[in-house]
Amino acid sequence: MIPIGRVKAILKTYGLRPKKRLGQHFLLDDKLMERLADYASLGPGDIVLDVGAGLGFLTEILARVSELVLAVELDKGLVRVLRDRLSGYQNVRIIEGDVFSVELPAFNKAVSAPPYNVISKLIFWLLDKPEHELSVLIVQEELARRLVATPGSDAYGRLTVMAYYRADVELLEPVPRESFWPRPDVNSMAIKLLSRPAPFRVEDEAIFSALVRGLFSHRNKLVKKALRLALSALGMDEREARGLALGAPHASRRVRELSPEDMAEIANYVAGELGRP
Repeated sequence: MIPIGRVKAILKTYGLRPKKRLGQHFLLDDKLMERLADYASLGPGDIVLDVGAGLGFLTEILARVSELVLAVELDKGLVRVLRDRLSGYQNVRIIEGDVFSVELPAFNKAVSAPPYNVISKLIFWLLDKPEHELSVLIVQEELARRLVATPGSDAYGRLTVMAYYRADVELLEPVPRESFWPRPDVNSMAIKLLSRPAPFRVEDEAIFSALVRGLFSHRNKLVKKALRLALSALGMDEREARGLALGAPHASRRVRELSPEDMAEIANYVAGELGRP
């Protein structure tokens, strides 16, 4: 375990403090960091993304076992730390800025303990990358449970369906709050996202994504009502939305009971109806 005193000393040297608004919690468990690299099966040829590289402890471990590490950090002060601490690694590229807006080289894997406030967006962003093979991430425990939730459960929702559409999700190991400084308010979980072909057919991904979001906005309603509301919110005429919803598959079931495959069936039905002359 990396001593808290060492972390505080590094920050003090650079006149820095953890920024709550950026969700900064520094991972201390170096053994866990090594396991994260192992879970990702890193080796020569792997280009690895580390989002929210912080003080670079994980980045160092990744650099020892991969071809190139892209260490992305938004905090200008921490970027200075990274450039000094990792100057001896020729295979680390430090990139300052927001991972969603900076220009990045192609990468095939991601291993990181990203700030909590970007994790959901990061997962969708990673799974949309065609070159993405796998990610090993530390996320909030509650979010991890949502990723693998079953239909009908309280945790089941849009994140479950969209992640399942893109990847196999594996819960690797719990990460207690004590593994970080400052301690977050919740426990975490290490997870693995393994990209794979979709397990079911989707005719129009934009319609599928929009309807999954819209339907889960009314998760406890019957599909025929939830779909009408979702289609109306997307700009469809009220009468047309009502007629389409009444004829939809699974119209008399609750949204929360639908499997991802059921969601796709509804989206394909809507796409087909919209495509008819």
